[in-house]
Amino acid sequence: MKSNYAGLDALLSPENCVLVLIDHQPFQFANLHSHEPTMVVNNVVGLAKAAKVFSVPTILTTVLEERGGLLIKALQDVFPEQKPINRTFINTWEDQRVVDAVKATGRKKVVMAALWTEICLAMPVIQALGEGWEVYIVTDASGGVSAEAHDMGVRRMVQAGAIPMTWMAVAAELQRDWAREESAAALATEALAQHGGGTGVALAWELQLLASRAGAGA
Repeated sequence: MKSNYAGLDALLSPENCVLVLIDHQPFQFANLHSHEPTMVVNNVVGLAKAAKVFSVPTILTTVLEERGGLLIKALQDVFPEQKPINRTFINTWEDQRVVDAVKATGRKKVVMAALWTEICLAMPVIQALGEGWEVYIVTDASGGVSAEAHDMGVRRMVQAGAIPMTWMAVAAELQRDWAREESAAALATEALAQHGGGTGVALAWELQLLASRAGAGA
């Protein structure tokens, strides 16, 4: 698979990508210092909810959860029936179960977020890129042990060919057209209103105004 960095096909769509969320567990959060931990929780849960709205296949994975803790509840609650793949490999891409799960989706674009950025995100991203996958990294749903560690991890992955994004940028590319009213409403209520900060507040106001105009014209 050849990487595609420009043009319409370079954008994410509900049909062309798969999401892999790696090691959002208590141990990793305990030494997260590149971001405020609650912000990463907010962002990764918002990302997961956006993926669910658009039926994007989502793979959850943990490392040594018997020692590092179960996946955080807010994230597990988005996919309550899914058991995360619990690994011993630090590098997720060395666990064949994860790679097979990605391959089974038939998607060529892999969106990843992880704790920590410089290790548990960088390692699988660099390997997957070398194997020909198109990899998108969600930087604000990931984090490192320091700001420098996160920054160096992102730089290294970008240098290798990864495409950095934020979680709301992912959501926007999946939506693409506000005329898709069913997904727009679900995205607004399920993800943006709860996790989008000022954007969520502004969108709720806009929807209120649109509803008022519709009522006035009836």
